Amino acid sequence: MKKEIMEWIVAIAVALALIFIIGKFVAKPYTIKGDSMDPTLKDGERVMVNIIGYKIGGVEKGNVIVFHANKNDDYVKRVIGTPGDSVQYKNDTLYINGKKQEEPYLNYNEKRKQIEYITGTFKVKDLPNANPKSNVIPKGKYLVLGDNREVSKDSRSFGLIDKDQIVGKVSFRFWPFSEFKSNFNPDHTKN
Repeated sequence: MKKEIMEWIVAIAVALALIFIIGKFVAKPYTIKGDSMDPTLKDGERVMVNIIGYKIGGVEKGNVIVFHANKNDDYVKRVIGTPGDSVQYKNDTLYINGKKQEEPYLNYNEKRKQIEYITGTFKVKDLPNANPKSNVIPKGKYLVLGDNREVSKDSRSFGLIDKDQIVGKVSFRFWPFSEFKSNFNPDHTKN
């Protein structure tokens, strides 16, 4: 009887240790708060964030990430620009390094917009805390925007984010089950 109790205690301790290790270093669940990524990710949906994978593979344009916005809040946004990129929006059209980019994840919001331009016109150097003499994203910095540009608080309001702020990449949505999805990169987004 004592041996069986000890086996249960050890099994529970190992399970708790694995949950802690996975949650701290491998993957972590997050609940979407707000409408800034609508319709890609909606308020109340739950996603799994890959913590270790982005550290190995890096952050790429189009990735949907979670990052520490401040001491109390984590935000979910899409990476638009990476270090070394020259980024400009002109009348809702994205240009990276002078080349026009498609943003299929904006199609839904374009159709229902309430204002003339949902993203507007700006350059990297126009962002808060940016170098006003350079339109290039510096090393270790990223430009992030919400897919629902009309309501999103993103790099347009708080500036570029630092690599150290990034928690990880959204790997998949697991709740609600009927909306399971595992790739949010632009080539795979259908609105």
